[in-house]
Amino acid sequence: MEQNQEIAAAKAGMDAKTARKYLRGGQLPSESRVDRKWRTRPDPFTEVWEEVRQLVDANPGLEAKTLFEALQREHPGRFADGQLRTLQRRLKHWRATEGQGGRCSSLRSHVPGDWGSPTSRT
Repeated sequence: MEQNQEIAAAKAGMDAKTARKYLRGGQLPSESRVDRKWRTRPDPFTEVWEEVRQLVDANPGLEAKTLFEALQREHPGRFADGQLRTLQRRLKHWRATEGQGGRCSSLRSHVPGDWGSPTSRT
C-alpha cells in the first residue's frame, strides 16, 4: 500500500506526506480551505472614498484606472501603483451593490425561451 500511495502522489505532482494528509482528512484540498472574512491590511481608499463616489456619480463611465491616476495626481506619494487593483475591486463591488441601478448586465431578468422563440427575432 505504501508504494502505491507514493506512486499515486508522484503522478498527482505532490509529496507522499501531503497525499497521506489528504487521505486522513477525508476532504479535498479545496474543501479544507477556510475563506477569511477579515481584511489583512487597512483599506487605503477609506479617506478618499467619498471623493471617488462623487466622481463616479457625476460621470458613471469613468474607469478605475482613470480615477486612480486622478487620485495619484491629487495626493502625490499616497497611492502606490500596486494599489490600482484594490481600487478596481472596491469600485466593482460598489457599482454592483450601491451604484446606479441597472448598470450590471447580470442583474437583468431573462425569461426562459424568450430569446430562442421565432417571434423574438427581428
